Amino acid sequence: MSPRRGYPSDLTDAQWALIEPLLPEPNTDGRREKHPRPEIVNGILYVVRSGCP
Repeated sequence: MSPRRGYPSDLTDAQWALIEPLLPEPNTDGRREKHPRPEIVNGILYVVRSGCP
C-alpha cells in the first residue's frame, strides 16, 4: 500500500506536537485504535477547510 498524498490542511509534525498533549489519553481497556490520531485530526481539518460538498 502506498502512502497517501498529503493535503494542504494536513498538520505538520510541529503542529501535531502542539496539539497532541491537548487530546485525552486513549482508552486502554478496549481494543486498540484503528486509525492513527493525527490522521483523524487531519480528516477533521480537511472537512473544516473544504466544507462537505
